Amino acid sequence: MEVLALSAAEWTAIQVSLKVAAVATLASLPFGILVAYLLARGQFFGRSLLNGIVHLPLILPPVVTGFLLLILFGRKGVLGAFLDQYLGIVLSFRWTGAALACAVMGFPLMVRAIRLSIESVDQRLEEAAGTLGASPVWAFLTVTLPLALPGIVTGMILAFAKSMGEFGATITFVSNIPGETQTLSAAIYSFTQVPGGDMGALRLTIIAVVLSMAALLASEFLARKASHR
Repeated sequence: MEVLALSAAEWTAIQVSLKVAAVATLASLPFGILVAYLLARGQFFGRSLLNGIVHLPLILPPVVTGFLLLILFGRKGVLGAFLDQYLGIVLSFRWTGAALACAVMGFPLMVRAIRLSIESVDQRLEEAAGTLGASPVWAFLTVTLPLALPGIVTGMILAFAKSMGEFGATITFVSNIPGETQTLSAAIYSFTQVPGGDMGALRLTIIAVVLSMAALLASEFLARKASHR
């Protein structure tokens, strides 16, 4: 049983991962809904470019994404210097930076799921709400958003699962600091680099598999429940 018992450092890595994934998912949700709606319903110049930018993290090496975040949001970065000097916000080598990296990596999955769900909503329902006096915003909130709820739930859980497993962008942007930025994946990597760390890596791998499977099952369950409702 001692072999299966998690150490304090392993529990901390799990807690950091859950916190980072939860913040990344919730913080990116409003932007995900907005972008998904623009891509699903919008007709504007640059729509294809926006779609490409959104999905870019899926095809770029995660290390490249992490390096770009470091250039942009590092202490001396284009945006990082401004945030540090005027708002006192530092993202690089902080858990909040890990949340940002995870949000960027999970954003395409969230947007795609929500976009497909919005596209499946009959636009005639929105038009009917408009003829009854509803503004476009109110029609979206009362008609489109509830009908797209299964896709929103699916997108959130997929983004959460992606955040739980993110490694390349996170370790490049915020490093691997125990208790601060060391997530589940980073802790597994650390165990594989030291003699006798195989068992620790195995324990955390089992935890990662269980959490990922639970997220996928929860996604399916909640999407079905929302669809029935």
